[in-house]
Amino acid sequence: MSTYKELLAQREHLDKQIKEAIAHEKADGIAKAKVIIEQYGLSASDLFSRKAGVKSGGGKVAPKYRNPSTGETWTGRGKAPKWIDGKDRSNYLI
Repeated sequence: MSTYKELLAQREHLDKQIKEAIAHEKADGIAKAKVIIEQYGLSASDLFSRKAGVKSGGGKVAPKYRNPSTGETWTGRGKAPKWIDGKDRSNYLI
């Protein structure tokens, strides 16, 4: 059975090997990416477009319900106003 100090030395050796493997694989990945970028003439904006996967900034939502007596509207989002709370909402659809 290995001693505590021997195990620590093994761990240090393995940590060093892991760091070297990561650096080697990262360098290979970068080299492959550079070849593809040059081959297709890609730019940073082609690779890192801000539009991809970005949701809209929470623009206005059209009202879905209207209070017939006051003309007040509600989108159906958030807490329901008192005039529609607990009532059949189909009667207030716009």
